Amino acid sequence: MFHSPFDPIDIPDLSVYDYLFASLTDDELERVALIDPASGTETTYGALRDQVDAVAGALAARGVGVGSVVGLLSPNIPAFATVFHGALRAGATVTTINALYTADEVAKQLRDAGATWLFTVSPLLPSGGAAAAAVGIDDEHLVVLDGAPGHPSLRDLLTAGEPAPEVTFDPATHVAALPYSSGTTGVPKGVMLTHRNLVANVAQSRVIIELGHDDRVLAVLPFFHIYGMTVLLNMALKQRASLVTMPRFDLVEFLSNIQTYGCTFIFIAPPIAVALAKHPIVDQYDISSVHSIFSGAAPLDAETGAAAARRLHARMLQGYGMSELSPVSHATPVDRTDVPISSVGVPLPNIDCKLVDTETGEEIAEFGADGFTARGELWVKGPNVMLGYLGRPDATAETLDADGFLHTGDVAVVHRDGYYAIVDRAKELIKYHGYQIAPAELEALLLSHPKIMDAAVIGVLDDEHEEIPKAFVVAAPDSGLTEDDVKAFVAEHVAPHKKVRRVEFIDQIPKSTSGKILRKDLRARESVGA
Repeated sequence: MFHSPFDPIDIPDLSVYDYLFASLTDDELERVALIDPASGTETTYGALRDQVDAVAGALAARGVGVGSVVGLLSPNIPAFATVFHGALRAGATVTTINALYTADEVAKQLRDAGATWLFTVSPLLPSGGAAAAAVGIDDEHLVVLDGAPGHPSLRDLLTAGEPAPEVTFDPATHVAALPYSSGTTGVPKGVMLTHRNLVANVAQSRVIIELGHDDRVLAVLPFFHIYGMTVLLNMALKQRASLVTMPRFDLVEFLSNIQTYGCTFIFIAPPIAVALAKHPIVDQYDISSVHSIFSGAAPLDAETGAAAARRLHARMLQGYGMSELSPVSHATPVDRTDVPISSVGVPLPNIDCKLVDTETGEEIAEFGADGFTARGELWVKGPNVMLGYLGRPDATAETLDADGFLHTGDVAVVHRDGYYAIVDRAKELIKYHGYQIAPAELEALLLSHPKIMDAAVIGVLDDEHEEIPKAFVVAAPDSGLTEDDVKAFVAEHVAPHKKVRRVEFIDQIPKSTSGKILRKDLRARESVGA
């Protein structure tokens, strides 16, 4: 077993609301919590707390409390913070929904979660309204934050004049958030995260991720995803930083917002790192205010990370987590200059880890001559581990063992100096003639090619029904790159069994909103011969 290098910390026995807002000082009340680039509106911490209390009171007066589940279908706007924390303040459980979902997908999540309310915005009302109708949520329980005829609005809740309720529950067992796992390898499942889970992960993360009250955080990663919810929204609020909200990623707007608002700390997923490293438009903006870039949600290769860091003259940090871990379990400490960019860092305080051989089930503990352990599935234990999957005791039992370790499904190695690297998903390893091939390794190599803008690799069957690596490649415009060029480049750098056997050029690599490659979409494309 491997332990965190940090001393254990005390996890406050508090609700999320009390942890984030109860200790605000008079000076902090005047600090800016949220900035909306669309309008230029700034919301102070005092105003935000008042809004959260007002929403909590209005919802409680309408019967929302412990046992209620509300859906939140919204992009990153300041109102997201108000509604999310207002609902938690009222004792409800919030299931956050991907803003890109279709009506059928929204309905499926609402139904599975048992939601009786839905909060959305007018641009998403077509999908949200159809989904609400499909699951029996009437117009009075479908709140359109920016207003729509026949529906309550956020303004209605804020001006209702109802006092915030007195709510009692056990933070260790009461489910605060119910995000759904991304479904990159299977059917999305509701991840039950308690108040203690969310409080613990902010408390753990702030030990390593040095985000301060003078920082301005560009919040482009979606709040509805657990990475955005915990690391951007909740941790930034706890640190009394300022959040600059972005409803969607657009590179020009991203760079413009950094320049306009002097953003200092940006949290990204690897696709954004690729853009920062390779896109020529980056040089047209003054983004010198950025001192730190933190990448998560999927593995970031060293070359891309280093190129992005050099371009921005900023430090590149990487972390690891998953929805089931609230989500962070590992991060790179700022003062650990010995930790390579390709590493996801070290375990947060209060976390223990195991590496387990995927073939034998034996625990891995020995370090090799190169300083690393053999590869093994990463198991994680700590106060941030979920309660389980909603209504899925079978899936919960497969993922959480009797000792409290969560089996991540990710393959990792550990260096004797205590830092970790994620080398692939256990379920995504390609087995070619008995050899195991990690798609992430080939993807990192492909991204190092100057004419390749993005890439993904999956295993496909050849004519003899043997699994082989296939690369999906986004080539630079007018590059003239050919399939043979790609194959030859890979073959020059890897062992023969790792060679890419097929190449398909596509316009865009399908990815989740959190930046994970949607390999299931690539497999579906392959199965229909697209």
